Formats: sequence, structure tokens, C-alpha cells
Amino acid sequence: MSAEIVESHDAPPEEPFDVEPPYVPDESALEGVEEFGDRFLDRELSWLRFNQRVLELAEDDALPLLERVRFLAIFTSNLDEFFMVRVAGLKRRIAAGVAVRAASGMMPRDVLEQIWEVTRDLAQRQARLFADTIVPGLKAENIELVRWDELDRAEQKQCKRLFKERLFPVLTPLAVDPAHPFPYISGLSLNLAVLLKNPKTGKEHFARVKVPPTFSRFVPLGDHRFVPLEDVISEHLHRLFPGMEIQQVHSFRVTRNEDLEVEEDDAENLLAALEKELLRRRFGPPVRLEVEESIDPAVLDLLVSELGVDDAEVVRLPGPLDLRGLHGIADIGREDLKYPAFVPTTHPRLAEVESAAPVDVFKAARRNDVLLHHPYDSFATSVQRFIEQAAADPHVLAIKQTLYRTSGDSPIIDALIDAAEAGKQVLVIVEIKARFDEQANIRWARKLEQAGCHVVYGLVGLKTHCKLAMVVRDEGDGIRRYAHVGTGNYNPKTSRMYEDLGLLTVNEAITDDVGHLFNNLSGWSRNASYAELLVAPDSVRSGLVDQVHAEIAHHRAGRPARIRLKANSVVDEAVIDALYLASREGVPVELLVRGICALRPGVPGLSENITVRSVLGRFLEHSRVFWFENGGDPVTWIGSADMMHRNLDRRVEVLVRLPDPDSRQEIADLLDLAFDSGTAAWLLGADGIWTRNDGSVHLQEELIARQRGRRQSS
Repeated sequence: MSAEIVESHDAPPEEPFDVEPPYVPDESALEGVEEFGDRFLDRELSWLRFNQRVLELAEDDALPLLERVRFLAIFTSNLDEFFMVRVAGLKRRIAAGVAVRAASGMMPRDVLEQIWEVTRDLAQRQARLFADTIVPGLKAENIELVRWDELDRAEQKQCKRLFKERLFPVLTPLAVDPAHPFPYISGLSLNLAVLLKNPKTGKEHFARVKVPPTFSRFVPLGDHRFVPLEDVISEHLHRLFPGMEIQQVHSFRVTRNEDLEVEEDDAENLLAALEKELLRRRFGPPVRLEVEESIDPAVLDLLVSELGVDDAEVVRLPGPLDLRGLHGIADIGREDLKYPAFVPTTHPRLAEVESAAPVDVFKAARRNDVLLHHPYDSFATSVQRFIEQAAADPHVLAIKQTLYRTSGDSPIIDALIDAAEAGKQVLVIVEIKARFDEQANIRWARKLEQAGCHVVYGLVGLKTHCKLAMVVRDEGDGIRRYAHVGTGNYNPKTSRMYEDLGLLTVNEAITDDVGHLFNNLSGWSRNASYAELLVAPDSVRSGLVDQVHAEIAHHRAGRPARIRLKANSVVDEAVIDALYLASREGVPVELLVRGICALRPGVPGLSENITVRSVLGRFLEHSRVFWFENGGDPVTWIGSADMMHRNLDRRVEVLVRLPDPDSRQEIADLLDLAFDSGTAAWLLGADGIWTRNDGSVHLQEELIARQRGRRQSS
């Protein structure tokens, strides 16, 4: 917590780890690690390697065709966000003269040059895959993505009608001349650059037409035939410019800096400050210009000049641009070209027993801790039911919950509103600065406030990213608290696509910690130490480093020692150096990293005992797990924190230690499968390059099979 909010108890906090004797690395051990000046991979280039793995899924002809189409769309969306945030940040630091050398040893300008080199190659690779493989593959399955000149007469008439009745009233042609300045081009919008000629004067003119995002990116023509929306508009531009001759039409797309900067310390009202900044975001400076390869040089020069981009920031691609619209193609009803249908099931400890009535979540949690693994375990019949039952239960006195991202029609929100309207005390910590979800979170924050919920926007200077819910219940013999600590958002929609873990428990040490943390978030609590939680920015980094040191002590004493981590990103230098230290001491370290990894494995004398692998698939691997052998009595943590500076220093994050041996064994079994040499994965080399192994077992498919087997045997 920030210093203004949380102060320590006078008594020292309880030591979370009991290892004798404790290991404290001496100066020479640390210097031995630091001698390797190039021990960190660059985080930006590592992210691009992650998106390359996404592209490799689109290239994988073993996957169902429409799933490959979806991975192409995801690749585009990922790259857009990378430019809007990461590249924009690099440019901003360079322009401000505050560019400092990264942990990788690279200067921002050098990183930027490599980013352009890699992204150009990846974008061309995506375009070739789309044109040479995906489009013909779809055609072979009677799904056709065609251009205007491939339409038959009936289809052209259909498009003409669409233009006349629906598109024409929406379109706004914007001329450029002394009386009409160059128009503002919104970020990620698809646009047409139109070169016109006045037949009477012979003078050429320029105009811009925005392709409206409210229509399908690929227009359905029937019989699973589609044509790009910009083709339909281009062919009817004479309706927008009557009396003019259409000389040339080229599509282009601009990416802008869309990261937010809110000075919270100076903002009397964070909500108002954020809304103002959201308006400013629309006018961020350009960071990338995508154009069709066929664009006229004079038109390109005009765009480059008016938008203020460098030649290096221009990406030339074969059309069509903006393949995010392929999500619409991937959604068409051809189940034979998709992953087999998957339906989550209710966790066995929450399953109905010979009754049509839903199980009592409170009674189930009192019997045993419940370790949930989504999407294999249903979110609707576990976490959502927990909140809904709490809202309806007359014995429940209070509900406290954090919300980082949630869906627009969230039953979680509805349940919290119902609880407040029923007279229960409801506290909701809403993180309105969740990137790209700010506007939605502002709406929900206001709706919750109007219903009578106590809404708090977290702590000044910190994003509240932890995933916590607590229910306080009067059970006759006293007050009992129920807690849910998770690795993913309280979002019913993404819970079906994101792989996450969650603990539902009545363990008094954990519920006491969670209660103290909610008091820290909403008030002026002085509690900063926790028995069963690690909480950033206070203790996640130091707690995990201490646990790594404990494994070194176990190894030196001849006891079993091993470290296994699963995360979205591993970037933090202090954590990485601790893992290097463990490797140098002989402790085996296994990392499962979905996205960015700045650790360089397999370096002689530094990281021979570290392996790093990555698993991507139909679900987005999102859970964070920290598993330590601990001398034969494993310690396991799950939670919201990735090993990144922003998570460990600028966010409220929570890891919970699993108290139940059954839960710890479930995690051990999951990691055994993930790290098995026969499981398909990408392996990271010391050079920063990921290579795909030939594993025959696919982690997510195996977990689906196990879930189905569990359902059939129940």
C-alpha cells in the first residue's frame, strides 16, 4: 500500500516462511549474477515474440480453419494495442528527452528500430498467410472472401442497395482545400483517401471518407460470401462526389497513442479527471500509418505530411487492411471448422446432489476449501452463484468485492445492486483506470452508487488489480466470513475464454487477511502485515524472493528443492535475479510464461537449471501460480500478480497461500502436466527465440478430456 494509507504495526510481522537456517545471499553471490550484463531480454521484443506465437497458431494447419481465422484477428488486435501503448510510450520518452537504457542494455531508439523491423516482417507474414492460405482454404470450404470485381451482377445490385439505403446516409466526405483543413483521423479507423478531378477545371482534389465501424467489416452477400465494406463504398463514391471524376481510391489506417495519464494527486475528483482524459485520448499523436501497397506516392506524401509521421512509421501492406474484422468470419455457423463444443461443468464440491435446487455454496465452502479452475469449472455455478446467493440470503450482512473488468450485462453487478437494495452493506472497489475499459467501468461505478452501494476507486497512485470477494454472514452461533481470491476478473464472459484459478474458503486466517485488506482499500487501516496473503506493492516481490532464498537453503541442506512459476509475464529484475541465483546454486526452476519473458534461460554459469516454456491455445492462459518444493512440504500461492514492475510497484495485487493439501496437489498435478516433455509448448532459448516442440499432448485439450471424464463418472 502507499505510505499515506498503510503503516506497519509496532510489532514485527509474523515470518511467513519457517526455514532454518535462513539463506541470505552475500555480496559475492549477487555480484556473480550481475557479472552477466546481458542477462535480461528486452521486454518489448519479447512481447513481439509472443504475438509471433499467436501468428504461428494461425499458420498451424492442424487447427480448425475458423480458429486459425480468429487467431489472425487476435494477432491484429494485439499489435494495435502494442503500438497504442508500448510504442507510443517509447516515442514519448524519446521526444521528452528522458530516454534511459532498458534493463536489456538497449536504448529506446534502438528498441524502436528493432520493433519496426520485426513488426514489418510479422505484418507481411500475416498478409501472405491471409491471401495465400486462409482465403483459398475458406473457399475450399465454401466460405468466400471476395473483392468487388469478383461479384456477380446480382451481388453488385445487392451492394448498391445497401449503399443507397444504409451507407450513404451515414457517410461524411471531408474535402481538403484552403477552406477545409486536413480532417482529424481517429485511431484505428479505416479510411479511404480519395483523389478527385474536376472535369471542368482539370484541377485535382483530395478527400477523406471514413469507413463506418458500425457496419460489418466484411459485408455478407449470402451463401457465406463476403466482400470488404470499403470495396462497397469505393465503388459508389460518385454518389458522394457528384460531378467529380474519381481518379484514385486508397485505404489507410492510423494508430494513435491511446495510453492514459491521470495526475491523481492533483485531481479532486478522479472520476471527472478520467472522463476528461478519455476525451483527450482520441487526439493522441499518431504512432503508425498503415497503407495499401498500391497507394499513389503523392497521396502517401500528403498523408505522411498531414499526419506528422515519419517514413519509418509507414507500413505498406496488400489489402485489405485491418483484419480485426475476421472475428466476424470466425463467428459464422460452421461448427465443423471450429474447436469441438465445450461446456464448463460445476465443480464436484459445488454440484447438485439428487436435487434440482442449486447447491448451497456456503454449506459447501464450510465443508471444504474449493479450488476452482476456469473455464473447466463453471464460473456461473461457482463464483457467480456465490455472489447471487449472498445477495438473496437474509443471513448475509455484507458483501465486499473488487471489480477490475466486467461484462456489460454482468449478473455480478446485478447481484450487488440487489444486495444493496435489500439493505445489505455492499462495498465495491471499482478500478476505473482499467486500460481500455475505463468508460464501461465509470458507467458501472455510477450505477452501483445510485443503487446504494459504497463505491471506492482504490488508492491514490495505485491500480486495484486484485481479485477479491468477501461475504459476511450471521450464522446464529456467530459471524462467519467467506472469501474468494482469484487470478481473473469477475467477468462471466471472459471466464469462458480465460484460464484462471480461484479459491473459495472460510479459512479464518485468510478471511481475516482479506477483511483487513478491504479496510485498507476503503479506509485508513494501519494493518500492513498478513498471515496468508502477499500484497503488492508491500510484500509480493519481497515475499517471493524470500521464498526463492528459502529453496536455496533447502537445497544446501540436502532437502528437496524446486521452483515452478506460471505467469503471463516475467519481467521484474529483482525476481529474475533471485531465480538466477537459485539456478547457480543448483535449484531446478521451471517457468510457464504466456507472454513476455525477460529471463534468459540456459546460459552457462547463470541459468543452466532454468527452463521456460509457453502454452497458447483456445483458452487464454491467465492464472498466476507460484509453487515451491519447500523441503518436501510444498508451498503454493495463486493470485493476480504478474512479475512486472507495474504489478509489483504500482498496483494492489494479492497472492494467497493455499492451505488445503488437496488444493496444493491439484496445482502440482496441473504443473506436472504443463511441464511434461510430452506436452506441446514453445521453448525459450538463451538467444530469446522461441521454438515449438513436437509434444503430442495438448494441455488444454487434455484438461477438457479430464473434465469430460469427471462429468461422465459423476
